[in-house]
Formats: sequence, C-alpha cells, structure tokens
Amino acid sequence: MKGAGMSSKIEQLIDEIEQYIDSCKYQALSNTKIIVNKEEIDELLRELRMKTPDEIKRYQKIISNKEAILKDAKEKAEALINAATVQTNELINEHEIMQQAYAQANEVVEMATRQAQEILDNAMIEANGVKAAAMQYTDDILGNLETLITQFIENTSQQFDRSTHSLEDCLNIVKSNRMELNPAPEEPENQEQELAEEESIRLM
Repeated sequence: MKGAGMSSKIEQLIDEIEQYIDSCKYQALSNTKIIVNKEEIDELLRELRMKTPDEIKRYQKIISNKEAILKDAKEKAEALINAATVQTNELINEHEIMQQAYAQANEVVEMATRQAQEILDNAMIEANGVKAAAMQYTDDILGNLETLITQFIENTSQQFDRSTHSLEDCLNIVKSNRMELNPAPEEPENQEQELAEEESIRLM
C-alpha cells in the first residue's frame, strides 16, 4: 500500500539515515564500528522525532474514517426502511383487499431489509479493510524504523553515548506507538515489570 497517496516522511528520513550511515568511515582496525558526525546525526534524529507524531496522526485519521463509512451506511439503511414503511402504509390504505395489501407490503419490507443489510455488510468490510491496511502500513514503517535504530545503537562507538541515548529515546517512542496500534492485555505482574523497565531506561 505504498502508493503515491501514502508517501511517508518517516520512510524518507529512514532512507537519509541509512545513506548517511553507509557513507560513514569505519574506525581504525574495525569492520563494525563507524565514525559519525554528531551534528549531522542529531539533525536527522530531530527531524525524525518531529515527523513521527504527524505520521501517526495521519494514519489514525484514515482509521477514523471507518466511523464515517458506517454512519453513512446506517443512514442509508434507515432511509430505505422508512421509505418501505411509508409505502407499506400506503398500500394498506389504498387496497380494498387487505390480504393482498399485506402481501405486497411484506415483499417491499423484505426487499428493503435485504438492501439495507447489503449496504451495512459492504460498508463494514470496506471499513475494516481500510483500518487493517492503515494499521499494517503504519506498523511496517515503525518496525523498519525500530530495526534500523536498534542496529545503529549496536554498531555505534561508546564515544558517541549522547547520540546513542538520543536514538534510544526515539526507539522508545516508536515502540510506544506500535503498542498503541496493537494493544494486548497483559498480566498485572508483567505490567509492573514493564513499568520498572521503562523507569530504568528513563533514568539512564
């Protein structure tokens, strides 16, 4: 779902960070540690932190369209049923033979109910598809970002601790956003352990 309408500032920044890392020179006598320019990497990270909330809001807006789709479908369904009810009353009042009027009225109601149900079913399928695709796309972007930051932290020299801590802050933001997209119930003990780990990270 990475068409022109879904271009991502986060993906562009990830590409810039990857290109920058590829351009860095290795430290002497090392095939894994690289030398980075602190100002350049800090600037890229600042942009990343600024763009991430905007991207998350963008996809949340797409997901929220589900409610508008369902509301529109319900309104159409109610209009169909109301029209069928009015037509039913008219048939009953106009026909001298009541049985024939009831038979025709029931047929109209059944047809309107089927059409209303089809509208609701199609709207639900479409809305769920939009929500699932948007959440998957957002999670894929955040997953790639999480992997990139983790690898960069592991390969960065200790002399750049400040940059590493900045990356860790960004990584925590990404993980938090992914947890919001995919909430999962946890045992109370696990929740207490996670809170303790997050507090430990902030103190570092």
